[in-house]
Amino acid sequence: MAGGFGTRLRPLTVDLPKPMAPLVNKPMMLRIIELLKKHDITDLIVLLYFQPEVITGYFGDGSKFGVNIKYIQAEADFGTAGAVRLGYDDLKERFLIISGDVLTDFDLTDAISYHHEKKAKATIVLTRTKNPLAYGVVITKEDGKISRFLEKPTWGEVFSDTINTGIYIFEPEVMDKIPFKQEFDFSKNLFPLLLKEDTGLFGYIAEGYWRDIGNLNEYLDAHIDCLSGNVEIAIDGQKRGSIFVGEGSKVTDDFISEGTVVIGDNCSIGKNVHIINSVIGNECSIYDGAEIKNSVLWDNVSVGINAIISNDIIGNDCVIGQNAHIADNIFIGPRCTIGNRSKLTPNIKLWPEKIVEDDAVLSTSLVWEDKWSKELFADSRISGLSNIEVNPEFCAKLGSAFGSFIGMGNTVVTSRDPDETSRMIKRAFTSGLMSAGVIVRDLQVTPSPIVRQELSNRRHAAGLHIRRSPYNKNVTDLIFFDSDGRDLPIGKTKSIERIFSGEDFVRATNEKIGSLYFPERTVESYRERFISSLDINKISESRLKVVIDYCNGMVSTIFPNILGMFNCQVVSLNAYIDRRRLSRTREDNENGIKEVSGIMNSLKFDVGFVIDPGSEKISMLDDAGNYIDENRLLSVVTKLFLDSHPDTKKIAVPITASGEIDLIAKEYGTQVLRIKNSHFSMMQASIDKDVKFVGGTRGGFIFTDFFFAVDGIYSISKIIEILAASKVKLSALNKSIPELDMKYSTQFCPWESKGKIMRKIIEDSENQRRELVDGVKIFLDNGSWILMVPDKERPLLHLWVESEKPEESVKIMQEYSAKLKSWQ
Repeated sequence: MAGGFGTRLRPLTVDLPKPMAPLVNKPMMLRIIELLKKHDITDLIVLLYFQPEVITGYFGDGSKFGVNIKYIQAEADFGTAGAVRLGYDDLKERFLIISGDVLTDFDLTDAISYHHEKKAKATIVLTRTKNPLAYGVVITKEDGKISRFLEKPTWGEVFSDTINTGIYIFEPEVMDKIPFKQEFDFSKNLFPLLLKEDTGLFGYIAEGYWRDIGNLNEYLDAHIDCLSGNVEIAIDGQKRGSIFVGEGSKVTDDFISEGTVVIGDNCSIGKNVHIINSVIGNECSIYDGAEIKNSVLWDNVSVGINAIISNDIIGNDCVIGQNAHIADNIFIGPRCTIGNRSKLTPNIKLWPEKIVEDDAVLSTSLVWEDKWSKELFADSRISGLSNIEVNPEFCAKLGSAFGSFIGMGNTVVTSRDPDETSRMIKRAFTSGLMSAGVIVRDLQVTPSPIVRQELSNRRHAAGLHIRRSPYNKNVTDLIFFDSDGRDLPIGKTKSIERIFSGEDFVRATNEKIGSLYFPERTVESYRERFISSLDINKISESRLKVVIDYCNGMVSTIFPNILGMFNCQVVSLNAYIDRRRLSRTREDNENGIKEVSGIMNSLKFDVGFVIDPGSEKISMLDDAGNYIDENRLLSVVTKLFLDSHPDTKKIAVPITASGEIDLIAKEYGTQVLRIKNSHFSMMQASIDKDVKFVGGTRGGFIFTDFFFAVDGIYSISKIIEILAASKVKLSALNKSIPELDMKYSTQFCPWESKGKIMRKIIEDSENQRRELVDGVKIFLDNGSWILMVPDKERPLLHLWVESEKPEESVKIMQEYSAKLKSWQ
C-alpha cells in the first residue's frame, strides 16, 4: 500500500509521496521491501495513487532490489480494501498486505504460520501500544478469534491496548467480498462483514517493534529508535565504533561524536564538528565547528561554520548559514536557505524554497504548542488557557483551517458570551474565516441554544460559539456546530486538525475575501418557536410560584420576556449580565443553591431553578427547598416526563445514569437506550423518531418535540408546563421514586497505561454480563454494577458503582480500585 499523500509529514513531503521519505537514508518503502525479502516474500504488487512516478522511477521492476514488482494505480480513491480489489487477477493464492510507510521488524513468517495453523480466512497482525487512540482497537478471544474492534476510538471506547497494525494475511476468496471500483474500507466495511458472517477472522499478536509514522514528531522519534537499536534494521556504511560512514565520505580526525551517528555517501565533515545521535544524508557538507544533535538531515544539505541544529529535520538541498541557530522541534522543507547568524525559535515549520535573511530571528509558523501536542479537539470543543493557549494568533490560524475545511463562499454562524476575551478571540477567528473566503453571520452576544436553532434551518455550513468556561474562569471554550446545529462530528474535527497541523490553508484572492454580516430577528424567531411548542394556557392557569437564578448569564436578556407570558409568580436572582461571574466555582454553585433554597422556604414556592451562564444546564430544588443532585434530577425529570407522556416508546440516557431510570421506564413499558455520556451522543439519540426524551446526568435535557439539543431555558419551561398540568408536588414525586446508592471516584492512570488497563478489565470480566457503550460497564451477580471510563483529557479513570445499599457500593469500589492499582 503506497498511495499515501504524506499530508502530516509536510513540509518535508510537499513534492514527495510518503513511502519515499527516507528512514536512515533509505526510503521507508525500501525498508518494508527489505523486511518482506527477509521472509522470502519477493512477488510484490504495489498500489499507487499520489505521485506514482516517484515510486516507479526509483524501484522499477524491483530486480535491482531482489524482488519482482508489479504496479497498480487507482484512478480514484476506492478505500483501502477497494484499492486492493484492483489486484484481484493477481491474487489467486494466500497474500499479505502491508503499508509502505511504517517501521517494523515483525516476524512475518511466524504470523503466516499462525494464520495457517488457525485455518483462518483473514488474520490481522496486532501489537500492544501505550496510546491506542489513533488506531483500530481489537479484542480477541482465547483462541485468537477476533470478537470486537473499533476504528480510531475515543478513550471511552478503548477496551484494550491491542491495536490493528494494518498488516493483514488473506486467503484469496476474501477478495470476493470486496466490490469492484467502489469505496470499501478494511476496518469500516470488510472486517465487520467477516465478523458478522463468522468467516474466520483471527488476530495474531506480534512481538517486536512497530510504529506508524503518522506525523513529523513520530518521524523523528522513529529515527531515534533506529539509532538506539530499538528496531532491527540494516544501516549502510562502514562501521567505526558507533559511527556508520558511507562510501566516499570524508571525516576529519578531530570529529566528535556521541551515541550512534549515521553519515551517508559522499559527505564532507569539517574540523571540530560535534554530532550526537543523528542521521546525515548523502552529499552533505558539514563545516568546521558545527553542532548537530538528535536531528535528521536529508540529502545535499550544507551546514555552515559553527551552526547549531538540535532536535530538527532538514529537508533536501537546504543551506544553513554560519553561526545559525536552529532550535528544537523545527521542520525545514526542501530547498530552504537559512541566513548567517539567524535564529529560528522552537516549534516552527518552513515550507519549501523559503529564505531567512542574515541575522533574522524567525518565530512564526507555530504549529503545535504543548497544549495541542496530543489532540486539538475534545469532542466538538477546543479549550485552553485564555489569551495564552487560546490566543489571537492561534485562533486566526484555527479560523483559517476551519474556513479551508468549510470551503470558499459558504457561511458560518458565530456567537459569543459577554466576556471580553471571547470578543477578542471571536474577532481573531473571524479574520481567519474571512481569509479563506468564508461568509460570517455574527449573532454577537447570543446563547448557544439559539445558535443551534439558527443552524437547524440548514442554510449555513457550520457554527461556532465562544465562551468563558463555566467551570474555570481562566479557560476559553470554542464550541463547533455542524450545518444542522448538532455538535461537529469527530470525522470533521479530525479533518480540521489535519489542515491546521499541515498549514494547508486556502487563501482567498482580494475579490473573494469573505463578508461579515450581523443578522436581525434571530432571537425573535427562536422565541416564536419556543412559545408555540408549549401549552401556555395550562401554565398560566396554574399560577406556579418559581424562583430562578440566572447566574448573571445571557439568558437573563431573553427568558424574562418568555416568563412574562406564563403568568407565574417569579422571583429572579442575578438577572443581569456580569462578565466577571460567567464562570462559577463549586462554592459559587453551593452558595447560589442555598440562596434559592432560603427564598423558597420563606416564601413557600413550588420549584426553584439555577440555570448555568451558558444557558444549557439546570439545577433544581423541590417545593421543600431541597436541592436535587444531578443523578437524582435525571430520575425526577424522567418520571415527570413519562407521567405526562405515558405512551413514549423510547427514552435515552447515558451509560452513567442510575438504574432508577430503568425501574421508572418499566412502569410505562418504555424502552431505555443507553448512550455515551456526551452531548453529541445525546443529539444522535434524538434522531430516532420514537425517542421523545433524552436525559443527561449533568443537568442537560433534550425534549425532541422541540429541538435535538440541550437548552436550559426550554428545560425549565417544559418542567413548569408538566408541573402545571400534573399539579404534583416535587417533594412527593421524589419520594415515590425508588432510590439506589451510587458512588463515584477517580483513579490516577498514566496515559501510557490506559490501553493496558482497559484490556485487563475486559479480560477480567470475560464471563460477566457487560456493556461496552462508553468504557466498560460490568453487571455483578447481586444486581449492582460498576462502570470504568478513561478520561479524554487527563491521566485519570472514572469509576461509577451502583447498588441497593451504600455499604455494598463502598465494597465494590474498594475491590475494583485495588484491581486497577495492581494492574498498573
